[in-house]
Amino acid sequence: MHVAKKDEAGPMEHGGDLSVAVERFGGTPEDWLDLSTGINPYSYPLPAGLTDAAWTALPAKAAQERLIAAARLAYRVPDALGLVAAPGTQILLSLLPHLLPDGPVAIASPTYSSHRKVWAREGRDPVELSSIYALPADARIVILVNPNNPDGQLVDVKSLLEIARTLTERGGYLVLDEAFADVIPGASILPHLADENVLVLRSFGKFFGLAGLRLGFLAGPKAMTARLSAVLESWCLSGPALEIGTAALRDEAWQSAMNRQLVDEMADLTLALSQHGLGVFGGTPLFALAGLRNAKGLHEALARRRIWTRVFDYAPTWMRLGLPGGADKLERLSEALAEAQKEL
Repeated sequence: MHVAKKDEAGPMEHGGDLSVAVERFGGTPEDWLDLSTGINPYSYPLPAGLTDAAWTALPAKAAQERLIAAARLAYRVPDALGLVAAPGTQILLSLLPHLLPDGPVAIASPTYSSHRKVWAREGRDPVELSSIYALPADARIVILVNPNNPDGQLVDVKSLLEIARTLTERGGYLVLDEAFADVIPGASILPHLADENVLVLRSFGKFFGLAGLRLGFLAGPKAMTARLSAVLESWCLSGPALEIGTAALRDEAWQSAMNRQLVDEMADLTLALSQHGLGVFGGTPLFALAGLRNAKGLHEALARRRIWTRVFDYAPTWMRLGLPGGADKLERLSEALAEAQKEL
């Protein structure tokens, strides 16, 4: 049996856990530049007027209604659809196997690994689809991350609607994880939905840079969202999450300015990576997917310099990097890449 050395990077189920990096390579979390996630490094500024009641009182129904109204407007959710808020999309996707009908499950792959895990855990091992355009004849549940993580691949709305209508005719559902749709104008299917059997997951924390707030949404047919609401029950969201989420989702000016900034900074990151031999071939304005021959070796060399990236067991030539978050941090990455390339 192979035992990983302290400075040897092992399998990564997801990014963002710096304790793994610290345990293997040393230092403290403050020493590290964490590029392993697709979370916006520029978080939404916490409202100065956060009320005392947000912390001291049980969350009020009126506060949740304000949050849902703000999310409906921000995500352009049609009135015909239901919308549910939860403490993060992770809990929502883990509930889907208990809510959706029996039958074969297919997942467009490779993608965010938790989707497969939650279904396999319930004994419904999904079929992996290399192309969403070739649905198995018996598939009733199809899961697609759009834009996809980690490659940023985007399926157009017209094609998604055709797939949704096919599955609806079978009594099935299309599940769309739109975790990164905030940064791709026109990517979301939500404004185009009517009576199709489609469930759409929307992450709050990634675009607004507040992953620790734990807030996410699911939109879909009202019968399904009503069942989900009953499972979540009262007070599933904290008072601060309700107030901060409502303020951020209403702040269209911040959202527009941030989208422009992210596009500009991703262009800078792409250029820096290409100058050090990493060809960017996928991603979104929140993360870049680069190809290189020895991704694991570079990942470890950067980790020795306290920079944490994301590599993939199933694709040994892939490396995903989030935005550094400023010119100084981008320069730190560039210098580390130059040193690491010489070392390798």
